[in-house]
Amino acid sequence: MPPTMVSANEPAAATQVDARAGKYLTFQLAQEEFGIRVLKVREIMGLQEITAVPQTPSHVKGVINLRGKVVPVIDLRLKFGLPATDYTQRTCIIVTQVQGGSAPVMMGIVVDGVSEVLNLSGSEIEDTPDFGDSAGTQYLLGMAKVKGKVKILLDIDRVLSTLELHNLSSVLH
Repeated sequence: MPPTMVSANEPAAATQVDARAGKYLTFQLAQEEFGIRVLKVREIMGLQEITAVPQTPSHVKGVINLRGKVVPVIDLRLKFGLPATDYTQRTCIIVTQVQGGSAPVMMGIVVDGVSEVLNLSGSEIEDTPDFGDSAGTQYLLGMAKVKGKVKILLDIDRVLSTLELHNLSSVLH
């Protein structure tokens, strides 16, 4: 009987790992490499004029006009508590589609630079280590091991939480 139990558990474990497998867009923030699912990315654009919105948190840079649509922009460095830095030629905005309250919402994130698209298998992705306080890791999907380096995989829906989106939309409307 035990061998049957083991094989019954294997597919569930494999499914959990496989759910995170797929294509990720990787980018830099400070000295670290991060990745978000390609399916969440709508566009990668160079830095453009961002209209500041009063009374928003410091990591909310403002809004951009994307083909007639107002899109909020967040500086991911500031959101993650990293030191602010001057924008360079490599700095860009990744326009993502995240789950809002009732419908998908477009949001831009400012990153130091985009690296590449990686196709990650389940075996290359590990669970996030337990750092004692799970509150800081709730927006992480896992850690990818690629060519001897670790890339931090983000759950962009959680990074750009619906609470934050709600607060932004109330300011913008």
